[in-house]
Amino acid sequence: MTRTRLTGRITVALPPAKAFGLFTPHGERAWVEGWDPRFPVPVTDDTEPGMVFETHAHGRRTTWLVIAREPGRLISYARVTPHDRAGTVTVAIGDAGGHSEVRVTYVLTPLTETAEPALREFAAHYPAYLRSWEDAIAAWLRRTLPA
Repeated sequence: MTRTRLTGRITVALPPAKAFGLFTPHGERAWVEGWDPRFPVPVTDDTEPGMVFETHAHGRRTTWLVIAREPGRLISYARVTPHDRAGTVTVAIGDAGGHSEVRVTYVLTPLTETAEPALREFAAHYPAYLRSWEDAIAAWLRRTLPA
C-alpha cells in the first residue's frame, strides 16, 4: 500500500478573507450538496484546531479534526474513514487580485488493500473533482451575490 499526495488549484471569485469561510465545516454547507457535518460536542468556532466533526457520504462515516488554521489563509484537517483511508486535507488561500487562488492538497493512505483501487480512482479523477468544487462555488456565488 502506498500513500497518495494530490494537489490542485481552483479560483474563487471572492477575496481570501471571504473565500476562507467556504472551506470551513459550516461554510461548505452552502455549496456542497449533502454536506452535513455533525459535531459530537457543541462548538462556537468550527475552525479551532482540535475541533472534531463527522460526515456521512457514500454510506461511510468520516471523522475530521482541524489540525491547523490561519484565518483567511489556510485550514488543514486530519480525516479518517474506517476501513478505507486516512490522511490530511489542506486548503491554502492566496490573493489573486481581488479573487482567491485556492490550493487543495490531499495526502491519503489506504487502510486496507481493498481500499487501494478506490483511492487510485480518486487520484485519477482529482482534477475533475476540484473542477466540480470550482463550478459548485461559482454557481453558489451566482445565486447569492447581487448582480
